[in-house]
Amino acid sequence: MPLIRLALASLANRRASALIVLLVIALSSALLLTVERVRTETRLSFANTVSGTDLLVGARAGSINLLLYAVFRIGHATHNIRWDSYQQIAALPQVKWAIPLSLGDSHRGYPVLGTSADYFTHYRYGERQALQLREGRPFADLYDVVLGAEVARALGYRLGQRLVLAHGTGRISLTRHDDKPFRVSGILAPTGTPVDRTLHISLAGMQALHIDWKQGVPVRGRARLDAEQARQQDLTPQAITAVLLGLEQRVATFAVQRAINDYRGEPLLAVLPGVALQELWSLMASAEQALLLVSACVVLVGLLGMLTALLASLGERRREMAILRSVGARPWQIAALLLAETGALTLAGLLGGLGLLYLTLLAGRGWLLSEYGLHLPLSAPSAHEWQLLGATLLAGLLLGLLPAWRAYRQSLVDGLSIRL
Repeated sequence: MPLIRLALASLANRRASALIVLLVIALSSALLLTVERVRTETRLSFANTVSGTDLLVGARAGSINLLLYAVFRIGHATHNIRWDSYQQIAALPQVKWAIPLSLGDSHRGYPVLGTSADYFTHYRYGERQALQLREGRPFADLYDVVLGAEVARALGYRLGQRLVLAHGTGRISLTRHDDKPFRVSGILAPTGTPVDRTLHISLAGMQALHIDWKQGVPVRGRARLDAEQARQQDLTPQAITAVLLGLEQRVATFAVQRAINDYRGEPLLAVLPGVALQELWSLMASAEQALLLVSACVVLVGLLGMLTALLASLGERRREMAILRSVGARPWQIAALLLAETGALTLAGLLGGLGLLYLTLLAGRGWLLSEYGLHLPLSAPSAHEWQLLGATLLAGLLLGLLPAWRAYRQSLVDGLSIRL
């Protein structure tokens, strides 16, 4: 269209100021889209972490805290569950399977999970997808370890390689289990969940690491047991951190939950993972809205910068508009020209912001996955992201009405004035 070509030519004539405005809009819209993408993918990642688990059982504390440390490996358990309590829960007639979880150790900042072979059989993520081994097999020996995909990739481990675990969950630990090294027996396929960032060992292996510990510290001297001596000991766990339960029938969920919450042997808490996740989102809702609001304000500031630049240029462009009037342009066409320039700047800025979003994802997705276990795919914009882009474009056009109206009035006055 002639009007669009004229608008683009006018912007090209003022390319320095136009590029600055375009860059501001691109950066602000990229920030808005990045916040939205991180927010939605974080929710999706959390929701996909555990699937098909009817109840999550831990020591009595907050349901959100239980969800965070047992499923997402964030935080610490306040208390453990006695092994005999776990056995009684697993023996309930409504329980189909039970997966014990034992946490507390780490390796170079990655959490170590002690569990049973049922973990690889019954654990589900995403759309009830089972865990798959990319290489090797589940732990068969006492000192076997199965690595999550991200652990193997980040640390460069291969099958058969030996590694040493450390006590505690910090990135730097002063107490290492050097006397009981583990061997990599398997590497899991990527899941996009905290499983990728976890080292899995058997419950007996976890017990062997601490068989010669007293009151949270290793014993000294002749009382200390090496790896082979630990094999000869009774390695039945004394306590675990949490339990994942699958039931025969989901209608029994609330009955089993009530029975566990009323358990008299020790104070326990059973929660539905989906309900606890909703509590977590409700707790974070205000922070999410605040981030989106700040991002929207940044976009608005960028659009106001464009408006300021267009208004400031009107006085300098009176000669341009007079020439357009002299060749037959109507005042409304002058206004339409300004509106087209506003739309072109806003649209170009949004496309630039979309490009910056994907460049940011390409550059930072590996770091986010390794540091926070957050997988951000390079997927097409979602429906909500398109809505945000459309709303920003509409806001830019609405703001462009002001310079368009000013140009209309100015060209109309200039056309009726007699200049000597």
